[in-house]
Amino acid sequence: MPSSNASTKDATVTAVIPGLDMQADEAELARMGYKQELKRDLSMLQNFGVSFSIISVITGIPSLFLFGLTTGGPAVMVWGWVIVAFFTFMVGLAMAEVCSAHPTSGGPYFWAAMLSSPRNAAFASWITGWFNLLGQVAVTTGISFACATFISTAATIDNDYVPTAGKTIGIYAGVLFTQGLINTFGVHILRYLNNVSVWWHAVGTTALVIAVLASAPKHQSGKFVFRTFIDGTGVDGAEGWSTRASSAYVAVIGILMAQYTLTGFDASAHMTEETHNAALSGPLGIIMAIGVSAVLGWFLILGLLFSIQDYDATVGTATGEPVTQIFLDTVGNKGAIVLMVIVIGAMFFCGTFSVTSNSRMMYAFARDGGIPGHTFFHKVDQRWQSPIRTVWLACTLSFCLALPSLGSSVAFSAATSIATIGLYISYGIPIALRVINRADFKRGPFHLGALSYPIAIAAVTWIAFIAIVFCLPELNPVNSQTLNYAPVAVGIVVTYSLGFWLISARKWFSGPIKQIAAEEMGINITDPSVLAQHPEYEKS
Repeated sequence: MPSSNASTKDATVTAVIPGLDMQADEAELARMGYKQELKRDLSMLQNFGVSFSIISVITGIPSLFLFGLTTGGPAVMVWGWVIVAFFTFMVGLAMAEVCSAHPTSGGPYFWAAMLSSPRNAAFASWITGWFNLLGQVAVTTGISFACATFISTAATIDNDYVPTAGKTIGIYAGVLFTQGLINTFGVHILRYLNNVSVWWHAVGTTALVIAVLASAPKHQSGKFVFRTFIDGTGVDGAEGWSTRASSAYVAVIGILMAQYTLTGFDASAHMTEETHNAALSGPLGIIMAIGVSAVLGWFLILGLLFSIQDYDATVGTATGEPVTQIFLDTVGNKGAIVLMVIVIGAMFFCGTFSVTSNSRMMYAFARDGGIPGHTFFHKVDQRWQSPIRTVWLACTLSFCLALPSLGSSVAFSAATSIATIGLYISYGIPIALRVINRADFKRGPFHLGALSYPIAIAAVTWIAFIAIVFCLPELNPVNSQTLNYAPVAVGIVVTYSLGFWLISARKWFSGPIKQIAAEEMGINITDPSVLAQHPEYEKS
């Protein structure tokens, strides 16, 4: 149902830009203070496809399968997925409602400004933006580094290739570079690549599960899959956390596999400026991506667990990847290569669209002056209609975040923790503000009615819980090799964002800028000194 204030919005647009004939989406964007710069050619299903491709259960589950097997085992993997999927759906519903009211590429940081009181809007937007940026960079790192790891592992099948940390970093650089090139010169084919990615994920996951189940010499029992708890968190002969702390501790940190996988659906929000009927398509894209991924992911987990031939051999596999060992044990070497191609292809698609989403968020944040060098990074290439500079910024930062893997055995799981914490905190801030300032919230065409408030409370509570849990140590004993550096990375972002705010940003950052109104008056909106003289153009 169309929003009741549609006529008011149109009147506002006419007042700002008289005589300009725009489509409804461009008019809505103009109402929020922005002009149409990105190419708007995505449908609702393609918007869904971006988030679905970034969630990518065939990326998240295989990349953290060893972590799941040793941190709670099958029972935590199976039932933890169900619990996480439920609460993630609550987060998605709450986000979708806010996205419908404010469909822009800025996503959570723009929402935070719009849902705050005028006094606190800039600060809320600044903090949310930096957490979202951290999560976006880390999730790209986790996805593309997993792709590089699986390429390296696949290369060991039927030959004497020996993976090393240095070689994997080199492959990772190549993966990121290729994904950057696609997002630079191939933006016009992203919509078609998106369609391929959706089918690749859906059909590929289904085919993979059927192949391993049909070919497995034997199947694990239901008791093993649904009831077996395993604590493999002790290393170097040390006891696991279930002995030192409790089994509940192991279970809660074990849900990282599920929560990391069901992350990145804010991509539908970041792509709204490129989507038709954005106020409805964006929210539906978020919800559909979570729902379809939740079902498909549980199916994949069960298929892989039932197909394990020997738990100890799978965990201790020479390949280092238990999913690869399951493939080898069930379909043989040649079949394993085919299944690895399916997984690697899905990971590559996932990483490509993660860079897309990441670059759009950085572009929007730079457009509003939120990142260093914003005047340089706020630029859309006129020929390709893509924010090329933020594409390469995203790739560069993601590469840097993976460098600790050269000297840490838990660097990858730490990167996934950082991605999960950063993104979900950026989701939680605008949801919490929507609850606090609910009397002022003007809903869009998608809304939850009477369920809005309780769903938002459940979402914020869950986000607070996982933000604490994923900062906890994962392996015992804790040393330089096993340290979970997620709190360090999060702490750096918190220190930087708060420190920079207090020292400088609070004097000039005013949140989302009214780009159209400023440009119509010939005002340089990227110059802080000019903004100080024209505060009326600072905030949408």
